[in-house]
Amino acid sequence: MIRDLTKSFDGKVLFDHVNYEFQQGKIYGLLGRNGAGKTTLFNCVAKNIQIDSGKILLSTNSNERDYDNTEIGFTYTQPQLPAFMTAFEFVRFFMDINKHRIKDHKTPQEHLDQVGIAREDQHRLLKDFSHGMQNKVQMLVSLMVLPPVMLLDEPLTSFDVVAAHEIKQLIREAKKDSVVIFSTHILQLAQDLCDEIVLLHNQKLTGIDPARIHDKDFEDEVVQLLSTQEEQVISQTIISHGALTEESVPSQKHREEAE
Repeated sequence: MIRDLTKSFDGKVLFDHVNYEFQQGKIYGLLGRNGAGKTTLFNCVAKNIQIDSGKILLSTNSNERDYDNTEIGFTYTQPQLPAFMTAFEFVRFFMDINKHRIKDHKTPQEHLDQVGIAREDQHRLLKDFSHGMQNKVQMLVSLMVLPPVMLLDEPLTSFDVVAAHEIKQLIREAKKDSVVIFSTHILQLAQDLCDEIVLLHNQKLTGIDPARIHDKDFEDEVVQLLSTQEEQVISQTIISHGALTEESVPSQKHREEAE
């Protein structure tokens, strides 16, 4: 639950008295243009950076409360993993320090199997993993603890088709226990995976009617909402000019009739 959030970064206002409520049991797609502040918003929620004013709260049994940063699962665009450990060692270590939070009691090997890390790769150093494989491990540990809030910063961009399908299934299952918010530049992915889509634009968060997510003109609507007034004017001018040009040039049939 975001209340009256304000944040400036390097002199630029990113959030101006923002209010929004995210609910457990839903997957939210956060869309916005480059530089709008999507990652900064995630860092504010995760308490990695301080906000200027306002509040970010969790609601438990209708009671709003502050929270610890361990209650937020944050999957970064660039994986942050210990390079000196193998995947198996890291998952085992994570399980040891979070054993009171993990509900699904599997072995490290079984957890890694779940996200498609081959047995022969599980004992390789993480620094030798591809970006996509590192991202799988990073997302796995968030899914293992199922925190109240899961923040996924462009989570599927480095996965192949099969891995992306597997991770999407895990995300869908996770929403039963968590608020899931992920940022993406791929509108089709948001339409496929999300229950609701939220736009970060003009320093505000704005929800879109969920009933419109699968409309055929939804992409055009989102582009229009995220465009500046100047861009909208230019777009309309191009469209109008195209229509005018088409109307002003006689068709072959009309020319033949005139002759």
